Amino acid sequence: MAARLLRRCRWHCLGALLSAPSAAPAALLVPAGKVAMTRALPRAPLASLHVPSLSGRADSFPAKEQLEESRNPEQKVVNELIEAAASPQELFHLSELHSLSSNQASLVITRLSRLAAEKHLETDRILQDERFKQLFAIIDSQVSQVWNNALVNLLRSLYVLGLDGSRREMRSIEHEVLWRLRRLSFRQLAALAELLALQQGKEGRLLGEVLRKLELRWTELEGTRTVVTLIAKVGHVSPALMDRLEDKALELAEQFSSEEIRRIALALAYQNRRSVPLLRALSYHLLQKHTELGLAVLMDVLFAYGKLNFHQPQVFQRIASELQPHVATMSPLEVVRCVRSFALLKWLNLPLFEAIAQYTLDNSKEMSVPHLCSIIVSFARLNFQPSANEDFFSMVHEKLQGQLESLEVAVLTDVVWSLCVLQQARVPYLQHVLASTFHTQLPGDASPKAQSLWLKLIHINATARLESPGYAGPFLSAELLGAQGQGGEKATPLQSGLHEALTAVLGGSGNGRFDVRTVYGWNIDAEMLLDGDNKPLSPKDFAAPHLLRSEGTTPLPDGSRRWVWDRGEVEGLAGAAGASWPPRRRPRRVAFLRWEFPSFSNRNRELLGRCVMARRHVQAAGFLVVDVS
Repeated sequence: MAARLLRRCRWHCLGALLSAPSAAPAALLVPAGKVAMTRALPRAPLASLHVPSLSGRADSFPAKEQLEESRNPEQKVVNELIEAAASPQELFHLSELHSLSSNQASLVITRLSRLAAEKHLETDRILQDERFKQLFAIIDSQVSQVWNNALVNLLRSLYVLGLDGSRREMRSIEHEVLWRLRRLSFRQLAALAELLALQQGKEGRLLGEVLRKLELRWTELEGTRTVVTLIAKVGHVSPALMDRLEDKALELAEQFSSEEIRRIALALAYQNRRSVPLLRALSYHLLQKHTELGLAVLMDVLFAYGKLNFHQPQVFQRIASELQPHVATMSPLEVVRCVRSFALLKWLNLPLFEAIAQYTLDNSKEMSVPHLCSIIVSFARLNFQPSANEDFFSMVHEKLQGQLESLEVAVLTDVVWSLCVLQQARVPYLQHVLASTFHTQLPGDASPKAQSLWLKLIHINATARLESPGYAGPFLSAELLGAQGQGGEKATPLQSGLHEALTAVLGGSGNGRFDVRTVYGWNIDAEMLLDGDNKPLSPKDFAAPHLLRSEGTTPLPDGSRRWVWDRGEVEGLAGAAGASWPPRRRPRRVAFLRWEFPSFSNRNRELLGRCVMARRHVQAAGFLVVDVS
């Protein structure tokens, strides 16, 4: 209450000062048709009046504009009154009491937009007010006299107030700005570009001209704040300007704060610009920050590196070590973002992932089913098994019970596939996704996403056949298994070398198969069939249940051996008692599986979950597996 009273007293004092005869002629301060009244109040120096400071606004004025304001104390007082106004009515009342110049009218509109934004006022009422239209008429008639900084702020304010861009007044302001672009400072151009990129997108003519000016004058760019703002807000509009901004960011990388590094990394991620030199510089200087990084910095840098597939082990290690103490206080969404980013980067930090698993257990009631599904998919990608395995997956099964119908087709396919990777898929899950009523909902186009979903469904079908003894059906039909094509990729050097070496050992390609596509959804790089003396047999002569279409019909001799993956031993198909071959001289199938660099975790030489499941399935199908990497 006291503050409001003081503000009103200040208004009366300043108004009295402005209306004093010695301050200025009445014709300059009172609108036409009104009588100027002289009030008998003591004269007080302007310096003794306590009003809000305009130094923040004046800092961005050109020197000529600041000099003009300092020479005209009456104009300075009116400007201070405009800044001191606390409501639209005070501003409109001020416009009625005094004859405003076009520059002052623009300041009033700027202050109106700021009040509307701060107090969430209805802008329609402001735009429809007759006094607002009078202010706009003043500006329109003398727009060339509006200062550069005030003109830029006026354009921003009109956008904030929601003025229709097709109106003549708005086009007039934009046209004036267009003509003055050469006279605007680089900082004003940057502010204008930020505004227009948000309002007009890539199609605006004014924005195009502003960007051209920025590209030509980019050497004037100074200060980290402007660089960061342009990269974050304008860079996506102009690739040419973004190239210049990246060069400047490299030059200023040492000066960036951790918050500015976060903003630049996010901007690069959203624009999908994998600028390796800049990312390396940001990583280096981020590691040089000896203070503890904030949670927002850790999460956003991790997200950006994951989206850009940029690997920096030292940064990941620091992020993981500094994130671990925060896990207990993070929200479920933040935990999901964290684990998904590490999964994308194929970086498994055991202490952090154990903390996330424990957090999920402790906060299972607050954890939604979609969040839980994201955590399961991330764990499966890295083949992470929590130490409290039984408790964790008991909670997972309890949360998923009765929720399968509510999940989207793609999400449910990913979750069941991930549970297959982790060897936690239960019969009801398998029955649900392998039923014809479910897989008919999968997209049938040739998009990569659709092909990935169908391939995962085939892997689930393989799990049901090979790893679920109590599962009785349903299964995918042979037509569906054969309809999903694979291959077409260029052979890698490792694949070509393996082919050449095996061909030389076997004495020709007829004694083996290469790039074998199986009914389990996995490709075997090479397949051999050896007799008891380790001599190759022609695989084409024998039945091959792992193929979509077997070339031979002769079954393998009784007693041929199958590798049992979970016991790590060899046993007979027909039993040792009825074997017609000596125990150590039975034929056996050998599969060569090639593991390239992307098949491994980035922190160690552990296979990713998908590759682990492929190896298990091939072993369960009756092969001795030879890993090639």
